[in-house]
Amino acid sequence: MYFVYMIRCSDNSIYTGITTDIKRRFNEHQSKDEKCAKYTMSHDVKKIEAVWKTENKILASKLEYRIKELTKAKKEELIKDNNCFYLFFSNKLECGRYNRYLLELT
Repeated sequence: MYFVYMIRCSDNSIYTGITTDIKRRFNEHQSKDEKCAKYTMSHDVKKIEAVWKTENKILASKLEYRIKELTKAKKEELIKDNNCFYLFFSNKLECGRYNRYLLELT
């Protein structure tokens, strides 16, 4: 199982990545662990905004790429309204292979 996630940083920017363990990865970003992304090393992480679950790394990478292509405004729309997922990606991805994932970090 792979996850594609969008993280809000303290400067209101949005970082997008993939992982097999969302809680571990978020902690790496937040703690600025040596495994955190170069981007989150210099941007303080606030919270996870959205997560999608899919079956393999290839599908996760495709979604990550498509999200990173979006403008900041469209990323904000995607976070607020999952219907935008189909609107933005239906002609680029097999949307049925991705599920919005609700995650609670404690």
